[in-house]
Amino acid sequence: MTKIASFNINGIKARLPRLLEWLEETRPDIACLQEIKSQDEGFPADAFEKAGYGAIWHGQKSFNGVAILARGAQPVETKRGLDGEPEDEQSRYLEADVTIGDAEQSLRVACIYLPNGNPQPGPKFDYKLRWMERLRARARQIWAEEVPAILAGDYNVIPRDNDVWSPPAMASDALMQPESRGAYQRLLNDGWTDPIGNWHPDGQIWTYWDYQRGAWQRDHGFRIDHLLLSPQAADRLKAVGVDKDHRGREKASDHAPTWVELRG
Repeated sequence: MTKIASFNINGIKARLPRLLEWLEETRPDIACLQEIKSQDEGFPADAFEKAGYGAIWHGQKSFNGVAILARGAQPVETKRGLDGEPEDEQSRYLEADVTIGDAEQSLRVACIYLPNGNPQPGPKFDYKLRWMERLRARARQIWAEEVPAILAGDYNVIPRDNDVWSPPAMASDALMQPESRGAYQRLLNDGWTDPIGNWHPDGQIWTYWDYQRGAWQRDHGFRIDHLLLSPQAADRLKAVGVDKDHRGREKASDHAPTWVELRG
C-alpha cells in the first residue's frame, strides 16, 4: 500500500513541529507540501532526513514554495515550474518520480500550489486562469506517458457548491468563479479522477478553515486541496481521507492534510 498526501503547511519553519508530528503519526509514503514560504537554502532538509524522508523542494522567500517528501526514498525530480510564461518566477510547481520500497514501478507525483486569484476580476485572477491552462498542458504530457500519476496540491478551487459550508458566503471569491471551476473541470474531462469528490458525492468534506471569524470552531470550511489521479493510479485506489484533527492542534496550518492510498 502506498499513501500519498497533500498538505499546505503555511510556513514550514513556523509549522515544523506540527509537520514532523504528523509525519510520525500518519507515516505517509509521499507528502506534497505547499506554501513552504522558505528560500531553498533555508529548507529544513536535515529534519526530514532524521525523520526518514528524502526531499526535493522549490522555494521562494516569504511566499509560495513547494516540496515533495518520500519515506525511505529520494524523489527524482522530473520538472520544476510550468512552461508557457518564462517570466513567471513564482515557485508553485514541482514534479518527481518516486519509487517506494520494492515497488516495480515509480509514481509520477506533481506538487501544486495554484494561484489564489483574488481579488477578481483583475490581473491576479487572469494569472490564475493562465496558470491553470499551463497546468493542463503539462498534465496532458504526463497523461501521454501512461504512468501512474498524482497531481496533488492546493488548487485554490472549490469544485462544487457542496464543497463549501456556504456557497453564498464565497460567491464572489476567485475560488468559486465559473472560470476557475471550468478550468478544474477540464482536467477531469481530460480523464483525471478526483477521488475524494467521487467517494463523497454529497460533499461536506473540508480541507481548509480560515483563521478568521471562528471558521474552525464553527466548522465553516471548504475543499480546495485535491489529489487528481491518472487512470493507472485510479485503478489502484483503496482509500481517501482528510486528517482533520491536525487542523485543531496548537499553531496548526489552516489546511488539513488530505490523502489517498493506492494498492501496491
